Amino acid sequence: MNPPAHLPEPTDDLQSAARQVLSAVFGYTAFRGQQGDIVEHVAAGGDALVLMPTGGGKSLCYQVPAILRQQRGQGVAVVVSPLIALMHDQVGALEEAGVHAAFLNSSLTGEEASRIEREMMSGRLTLLYAAPERITTPRFMAQLASLEERGLLSMFAIDEAHCVSQWGHDFRSEYLQLSQLHERFPDVPRIALTATADDLTRADIIERLQLQDARVFISSFDRPNIRYLIVEKNGSPREQLLRFIQDEHEGEAGIVYCQSRKKVEETAEWLTSEGLNALPYHAGLDADVRRRHQDRFLREDGLIMVATIAFGMGIDKPDVRFVAHLDLPKNIEAYYQETGRAGRDGAPAEAWMTYGLADVVNQRRMIDESPAEETFKQGQRGKLDALLALAEAIDCRRVRLLAYFGEASQPCGNCDNCLNPPATWDATEAARKLLSCIYRFHQRGERFGAGHLIDVLRGKVTDKTRQYGHESLSTWGCGAELSEQQWRAVLRQLIALGHVVAEGEFNTLALMPSARAVLKGEVELRLREAEEKKARRGKASRAGGRPKADPSLGLDAEAQERFEALKAWRSEVAKEHGLPAYVIFQNTTLAEMARVLPGDLAELGDISGVGAKKLEAYGREILRVLGR
Repeated sequence: MNPPAHLPEPTDDLQSAARQVLSAVFGYTAFRGQQGDIVEHVAAGGDALVLMPTGGGKSLCYQVPAILRQQRGQGVAVVVSPLIALMHDQVGALEEAGVHAAFLNSSLTGEEASRIEREMMSGRLTLLYAAPERITTPRFMAQLASLEERGLLSMFAIDEAHCVSQWGHDFRSEYLQLSQLHERFPDVPRIALTATADDLTRADIIERLQLQDARVFISSFDRPNIRYLIVEKNGSPREQLLRFIQDEHEGEAGIVYCQSRKKVEETAEWLTSEGLNALPYHAGLDADVRRRHQDRFLREDGLIMVATIAFGMGIDKPDVRFVAHLDLPKNIEAYYQETGRAGRDGAPAEAWMTYGLADVVNQRRMIDESPAEETFKQGQRGKLDALLALAEAIDCRRVRLLAYFGEASQPCGNCDNCLNPPATWDATEAARKLLSCIYRFHQRGERFGAGHLIDVLRGKVTDKTRQYGHESLSTWGCGAELSEQQWRAVLRQLIALGHVVAEGEFNTLALMPSARAVLKGEVELRLREAEEKKARRGKASRAGGRPKADPSLGLDAEAQERFEALKAWRSEVAKEHGLPAYVIFQNTTLAEMARVLPGDLAELGDISGVGAKKLEAYGREILRVLGR
């Protein structure tokens, strides 16, 4: 079986062959980080578990070995992929690069599916993408068995492998059936890939996918181009979000995550009313509406998707300039995965989150009220505690984030805490007053929530304080010197530190065992100062002092004009092919074309991201657009 003309001839040296494929097919001159070692290991028939951050190039880690093994007559690589949209874009990108790939999913007609199955069974396909529930059906397993008998099943790639773990942030029961692949086909190499997995999740992936003998590749989790900003909910969180977008990312693509479907729709509608281009996305929308909204987000510039966590896995759009959270995620893995959808192209991007006391209380309540076993709940509480520690941190966000994944680092100088160190204060006495007030309630057999507690601390007379006679408490008015917002910040941080817990339907407050040491004055507490409500600011004042990310990628005026012309040309090609624009060429590649201004096809072919097939298909048109 001879490779297509644009693919390099197979060589006996795997390293050399891999570099040739990387250059000829994908247009890159060198592998990044551990990519080369992973490719060589899997292409040689080894199993692997790969942990690599979003934007780190995970796809190449199985696509290049699949091409190398196909060149050697070893047949088709089967890729487990959880989303139809991801399959479509991955296959489109591979076909654009000259690699024969296909997907099997519910979007196909019966005739189309039959044609692709014939291609698969012939061994002519290089990669086939399918969902886990299809792959583990008896019919598909029988087809795989037939391929293996004829030596035409080259490898398995299991993408988003964290979905197999109950400890992960996106567990999917259908992934559990993938253990059959090793049981039925023990001699077929497997590579499992994920962007996020702590030690517990990692061990679970290895056990459930039977990867005990696999080589584990762990890349740095650091995404240095992403700036992390976490702010206290202050007045209207939507207004805070609007200020952030208008000041820092006007006209740029972004994702806004909300916890509920109702909040998604209300936020998208409100942002639209404020003149922004925003769309909602959640599982309750009609499937056709979700598909249209996702397609628009992938294909249009400057669109904001307001979504629940139903949106995002497999979103390959490289130029998402910000990810914002209006609600606290469940854990650090979810936060890292979701924020990692920003800045996949390596250009500056921001991860912005606002959170408050209600977020902490709600997340704890959801864990406590879930039907899961206590062991699982305890694990989820630990994960939430780690996220709260990140949110309340007064030191470098990135150091804490990377430490969660077992990676040591130095202060980054590029998160909100590094750029503007937060003010702190000795809150020991304030904490003792608050804890004493809760203790006085308990002595009387009473339980109350945050609002009433703060009224008592501040000595605010209400119908409820009169009803319960709380003006007679020794703690009545003992905290009048602090504002309601300051007390909420103290309470939020005491809950985050595990000294107080909010329980039950009405979130009544109770003391935890660790509160005793605080009450006795044995523990000194330095807490973040509460942020005062701020008036809406103009665009001249930018958060963190960083100028707005420059979409021109540092081009001068003439190169910028060429860049815009290339983008317009790319948009037309993408529409003709029914693909997102970045599948044709990424902005970074177009910017390099505009900057270098290649004079002929040979010079154009030297630009990163221009493979042989794309040079053949688009080279002369690109030179025409550039006026060469």
